[in-house]
Amino acid sequence: MAGQRTKVSTGWGGRRSPRRAAATRSRQNISRVMAVCRRRPLHWSLPLRSISDKDSSLLPLLLLLASYHRTASCHCAASNHATPHRSLSDRTYVTRDIKTPDPVPEEGQQAALELMKTGRLYRYNVKPGEDSVVSLCEQEIAEYMGFDYCVALNSCGSALMLLLKTTGLQPGDKVLSNAFTFGAVPSAIEHAGGKAVYVESNMDHVISVADLEKKLEAHPDCGHVLISHMRGKVADMTAIKELCDKHDAILLEDCAHSLGVRWGDKHTGHMGKACAVSSQSYKMINSGEGGFLLTNDGEIAAQTAVIAGAYEGLAGKHKMVPGPEVFGNKPTELPNYSIRMSNLAAAVVRPQIKTLDERIAKYNKRYNDLVEKLEAAVGDHIIMPQLTPGVTQMVHDSVQINLKPKFTPEMIQDFLDECIAHGLPVELFGHKSNARNFVNWGFAPADEPLPETAE
Repeated sequence: MAGQRTKVSTGWGGRRSPRRAAATRSRQNISRVMAVCRRRPLHWSLPLRSISDKDSSLLPLLLLLASYHRTASCHCAASNHATPHRSLSDRTYVTRDIKTPDPVPEEGQQAALELMKTGRLYRYNVKPGEDSVVSLCEQEIAEYMGFDYCVALNSCGSALMLLLKTTGLQPGDKVLSNAFTFGAVPSAIEHAGGKAVYVESNMDHVISVADLEKKLEAHPDCGHVLISHMRGKVADMTAIKELCDKHDAILLEDCAHSLGVRWGDKHTGHMGKACAVSSQSYKMINSGEGGFLLTNDGEIAAQTAVIAGAYEGLAGKHKMVPGPEVFGNKPTELPNYSIRMSNLAAAVVRPQIKTLDERIAKYNKRYNDLVEKLEAAVGDHIIMPQLTPGVTQMVHDSVQINLKPKFTPEMIQDFLDECIAHGLPVELFGHKSNARNFVNWGFAPADEPLPETAE
């Protein structure tokens, strides 16, 4: 059906699908894919939060089309009235921006509006005995994750930096961390004055426990291990904790992507001494930018509050920090980085905490349905990352897929071009410009090859 256009009902007054340049390009037959020699796999990701269930049912078809280079076309609108006709001889387009975050609940919108009317956006601008919006938000996050203490910050990057500074990292000290993570993690290590030493990550997108053991043995002077739960995927945290204890290294957890994910009978973050959570737009709670440092260690919590900006006696306006006896002279001994969360950010976060479990169930169902369809349609061409035994609750708010090594670089580019032509955003983790590719971290470069991660 090359060159032929198929008209379908869009729900938008019957508009025809736009002409796509890709529709006229020649495509290689799938037999070529099967014949090529072994190549590096393709790791890519797309979000599942803001697409509808009808949209998600189209994604396997899009991937199948991209793999098989179909050339006929159809168009499916972003409305909830997409056509039920989904023949493999058709091309399908997604016109919804599936990277759009969930909207802030009405309750959060109203709370933010009322707050702006008062002008009290600064977290400490409250009357004696009154709790700020930030303090209430800290309490709710801590209760959800099961921690004693919580300090809200302007970003998760700030929280990661403070994880290191409040646990004794000195300038030049080494920090072991994932080679596959977002660039904000090595940036936080650099911000704290440390030197990142990278540990291999595997095809399940988690840190390699075997390589972590090797690196701990090779770097006996390394006193910190910062584990990043990239895309919510958790490595064997029991084994990692045992290794850290054996080598006298402080274990810290980057839970930016793992809010709601549970390891054993606890929320992620409890295997380490402290953890960081994000409320940046593409996370489970969205304040545009924001983060939280959570711990059961009073000393870490007190240092964090002061460095974040609790100068003089302002620590007394917190709910989720230890008592004044722990603070001592910290307000005069520690710097004030002024990296607090504002009341406005906390106001939009609070109602989102209430809906976490409901949204997690929705996203997980969507993911499971999608993976079932993907494996049935293109299972010969993809490898899905597997969960580590010990993860008792996952949060699938995005999907990551490895293309098998049989795809040539040209085919991979065809795949990406086809997905873009269909309106399907795809992030290629190994791309030369991707912020998750360790080769792009020129500010904190790897000192040795990382072949497993590069694969």
